Amino acid sequence: MKNSQTNKYPVQGAGLGLRRSAMEEMLTLSDADVDFLEVAPENWINVGGRYGRMFREMTERFPFVIHGLSLSIGAPEPLDMDLVRSVKAFMAEHNIRYYSEHLSYCSEHGHLYDLMPIPFTEEAVHYVAGRIRQVQDVLGQRIAMENVSYYAAPGQEMDELSFINAVIAEADCDLLLDVNNIYVNAINHGYDALEFLQGLPGDRARYMHVAGHFNEAEDLKVDTHGADVIDPVWTLLQQAYALYGPLPTLLERDFNIPPLPQLLREVEKIKRLQAEAGANAHAGRLADTEKVAARGGA
Repeated sequence: MKNSQTNKYPVQGAGLGLRRSAMEEMLTLSDADVDFLEVAPENWINVGGRYGRMFREMTERFPFVIHGLSLSIGAPEPLDMDLVRSVKAFMAEHNIRYYSEHLSYCSEHGHLYDLMPIPFTEEAVHYVAGRIRQVQDVLGQRIAMENVSYYAAPGQEMDELSFINAVIAEADCDLLLDVNNIYVNAINHGYDALEFLQGLPGDRARYMHVAGHFNEAEDLKVDTHGADVIDPVWTLLQQAYALYGPLPTLLERDFNIPPLPQLLREVEKIKRLQAEAGANAHAGRLADTEKVAARGGA
């Protein structure tokens, strides 16, 4: 899987989240606009009728990945294996390329309707990693866990970065790298966003998310996916490309969804940054080759 840039990632380029509220307009998308699309499987499993037909049309035209909402990987109750099996069938039915989820939990003897932080403890590392392996075994493939935004850290025994790295290493899973979540957490919890980015296992990143957020206060940002991406987050995305290459990147927008041309301007910005990163990497390789050649001729 890691032998080349071509097959290292499930998709390529710049993507967009497919939202039912904007479905009619998104049916006009072409592969010149976006390279791939993403949905939450829970919103589309067993959907029939008109929306089911429209979804089938889109999955036949575009590469798709899915980003789950309710696996609840850190919850105290047993995993919902019926959901996992439904996800597996859904992926096969629609030729879905990849499955990712949140490194969090959203249930405790009932659905909490929010993504809650898993305690950053060694016990939680072992517990969560075992559950991720269980899901991967049923699916027959690796999945990616997303670094999530959080607003409290109950029972914390290690820092967030150490926790993420330990889970991914023990579970032998992949990373969905969300740069907006890094920015939001860095403001809310007082750490350096670039240092955090540099400390992630970038070789495990299979694609990325970028999104907007809400400014509750100078020191409190809320991850909403309901606004345009701001300049510091674009800068962090550029830094991620410089560190790890121009990974496939998806623009998330879940509400306050603007007209499609406005969304596509942000997708185009992702494409420009990816192209710049690719050109810079190529120039760097050429310079290294010339240096080696010059030393050899000296």
